[in-house]
Amino acid sequence: MKLLLLEDDDLLAESLAESLKDNGYLVDVADTVKSATSFMATEEYELAILDIGLPDGSGLELITRWRKQKRTVPVLILTARDTWEDKVIGLETGADDYLTKPFHEAELMARLKALLRRQSGQLSQVFTLNGVSLDEAGQRVCSEGTAWRSLTATEFRLLRYLMLHPDRIHSKERLLEQLYALEQDAAAPNLVEVYVARLRRYLGKSIIQTRRGQGYVFVSR
Repeated sequence: MKLLLLEDDDLLAESLAESLKDNGYLVDVADTVKSATSFMATEEYELAILDIGLPDGSGLELITRWRKQKRTVPVLILTARDTWEDKVIGLETGADDYLTKPFHEAELMARLKALLRRQSGQLSQVFTLNGVSLDEAGQRVCSEGTAWRSLTATEFRLLRYLMLHPDRIHSKERLLEQLYALEQDAAAPNLVEVYVARLRRYLGKSIIQTRRGQGYVFVSR
């Protein structure tokens, strides 16, 4: 699952990005409104985390612009501005949640998961589709009649993305974008084949189907 982090404090951004990656998220980091706007124009994100005070503008103005553009990506404001008036303004501008600095990492992760569950219509941390159950907290999977199996971070990201976007054809290029951040070196497309093959060993061959010349589909039934 790919997130956009807009934070101009380099140390905080690096630390937070690492924590998010450890929790199974893929993160693109922007430090200005301009760079965040560029990312949002070309990439597909499940959620955005952003500060309000930025070197070249306001995070609130950016949220307003996104909402006028009908972008529905959930937004969590992460800022040092902690008055109730600031929180009201942030939420009324179009943010979905508001967390003040300093913060506890566990609380941030819990808020992110709650926003993503709400976005996908799932009320539990165990996401079940077509007999496949994905435990987001434990990063493990099971199918009907089998025991839970732990997933690597990459396996987890790939399966979660496919399950959150079922019955759609996903090209290898699109899946690579979900698995590797923009700043990383380009990965070989056959890596997707490798990870899909692993997931099929866990879940069976009929769950993730190949559309020749197009990509892969997680079938919902």
